[in-house]
Amino acid sequence: MNLTGLTIREIHQGLSNKDFSVLELTRKYLDKIGKEDKKVNSFLTVSSDSALLQAKKTDEMIARDKNIPMLAGTVVAVKDIILAKDIRCTAGSKILENYIAPYDATCVERLKKQGVIVLGKTNLDEFAMGSSTENSAFGPTKNPHDLTRVPGGSSGGSAAAVSANFCSFALGTDTGGSVRQPASFCGIVGLNPTYGAVSRYGLISFASSLDQAGPMTKTVEDCKIVFDIISGKDELDSTSVEAGLIPQYTDFKIKDMVIGVPKEYFVEGIDPKVLELINNTIKVYQERGAKVEEISLPHQEYSIPCYYIIVPSEASANLARYDGIKYGYSKSKVQNLIDVYLESRGEGFGDEVRRRIMLGAYVLSAGYYEAYYLRAQKVRTLIKRDFDRAFEKVDVIFTPVSPTPAFKLGEKTKDPLKMYLSDILTASVKLAGLPAISVPCGKVDGLPVGLQIIGKPFEDRKIMDVAGILEEQ
Repeated sequence: MNLTGLTIREIHQGLSNKDFSVLELTRKYLDKIGKEDKKVNSFLTVSSDSALLQAKKTDEMIARDKNIPMLAGTVVAVKDIILAKDIRCTAGSKILENYIAPYDATCVERLKKQGVIVLGKTNLDEFAMGSSTENSAFGPTKNPHDLTRVPGGSSGGSAAAVSANFCSFALGTDTGGSVRQPASFCGIVGLNPTYGAVSRYGLISFASSLDQAGPMTKTVEDCKIVFDIISGKDELDSTSVEAGLIPQYTDFKIKDMVIGVPKEYFVEGIDPKVLELINNTIKVYQERGAKVEEISLPHQEYSIPCYYIIVPSEASANLARYDGIKYGYSKSKVQNLIDVYLESRGEGFGDEVRRRIMLGAYVLSAGYYEAYYLRAQKVRTLIKRDFDRAFEKVDVIFTPVSPTPAFKLGEKTKDPLKMYLSDILTASVKLAGLPAISVPCGKVDGLPVGLQIIGKPFEDRKIMDVAGILEEQ
């Protein structure tokens, strides 16, 4: 039996039937990481000792109780911007290279209560700022499908770990597409939940009005299982909502569904083979009885400039706390306090983080706030209004996740604007606070491609049901 390739349900059945133990399963994952992750570089920290200790405790729990939770004994890899107690949390940055998390993020805590084993922390673009996991201070992650290509970003380490069978599932974060795009590139399922569906407590802040933790899994069913555990109200996050606001869809029928296809997402510049694959996937749903309607999201073209004004602005404020005084990297042997600030930040932050801090500080400065930031927020409202109007006519929206399959390592690193355009099909969803999922729909030239399914606010489970139809097909 290939233990590392099992889904969550298969692990649950195996443990219930005593086919293997949690300790045995955890060791298999650790052995596989030890042998293969040197090529991929998906993990920044592997917590072997604590994982094995957790595995023993979960085995004891299973021995005592026949009705074990579905997630008990599964193994999770956590993006290294989400805190897991007593494990190093770097955010992919030298400035936090030796920071040890003093507590668990709420999503991690909820998984631990189910008996999930935290295997370690995965690589990412520094402070989640990137689309390829090449901005990490600890080296790039490579795509398991083709080691010469990127896994996507910023949750590239988590996506690669799931794709390479280094874990049962992973947690990522999505600010502009950072769960969905790497999921597409690595051929796995990735959910960006509705803003507020999952607590942000314990996430290192990047852009607070957009950041959201989400599951990255091998199947849609696995995605549902993880989402049901990590979602819901958290008293420690005032933006989180009650689980009851996220309805179940037990009577879902595909023949009653209207799929919206936005003309702005099917344009020149997108790989023709990707477009053909997405169109063929839409036909699968039509053959099952769904209706397809072309829609328009007229302000989609402004999503990238809008996103890259709002995000750096929030980032410049959130990253002000890394000053070389409170925690993290601090430059020694300096003459005065201002040099501590300037040199600690100058040496601790990478190029992309410094670029976004400077851009955000400029946008928020006197004389430019109204011209840039305030105007971007007004455009954000228009983008959300476009989606609201579209959802008056359709149930879900189908689009590609990315204009291309995974690109080559180094292909876009010298041109930041070219890299920013990687988010062109995912950023608008975040600006509107909507749920969206990437589900594998085939391959182009041997590389995975994902279909993006976008839903109304808090219809997270509905879009997973819709995605499940494709997986069954």
